[in-house]
Amino acid sequence: MEEMTAENALFLLHGLYLPALKNESRVTKKVIEAVPAGKADYRPDPVSKTADELVRHIAAADVRFVDTVINGKFETGALLPAALKTPAEIAAWYEKAYAERLDALSKLTGEQLMKMVDFRGMFQRPAVAFLMLGVHHTIHHRGQLSAYLRSMGAKVPPIYGESYDSEQAKKTAQA
Repeated sequence: MEEMTAENALFLLHGLYLPALKNESRVTKKVIEAVPAGKADYRPDPVSKTADELVRHIAAADVRFVDTVINGKFETGALLPAALKTPAEIAAWYEKAYAERLDALSKLTGEQLMKMVDFRGMFQRPAVAFLMLGVHHTIHHRGQLSAYLRSMGAKVPPIYGESYDSEQAKKTAQA
């Protein structure tokens, strides 16, 4: 197998990853917004994260993975402003922060995308690879959070096509 080149990295970013990241971030925002503020402490099991913990983790980690590519290093620490209290506030922050990062990401050079980045001493990958790591991470936790929604009395938004709830809402609107 050939080594990735700067041209390959640019193709991945512009041809594949940016459109996918934009779509996934819209879906992620919808799932975060679906969490009822008054039930954000819900957890299906004592060892599970609360809905609020998942919302915060998803929003911050999704932004952090893009920051990793932009900055050429994976950093830990607080990212989400502590003043954000509700899922709606976090969703609004996430939408703005993610859009800003996607804009910055679109301006990177192939060489920046190829910079080797260390992930917590566990492995090193070209920066561009962290985009799909981030997407997979978000999809995993977004799936957890979407499984909480109905139990919290919320509606599940469409994720990859209509959900039962979005289909029912459409039928009601047509009736």
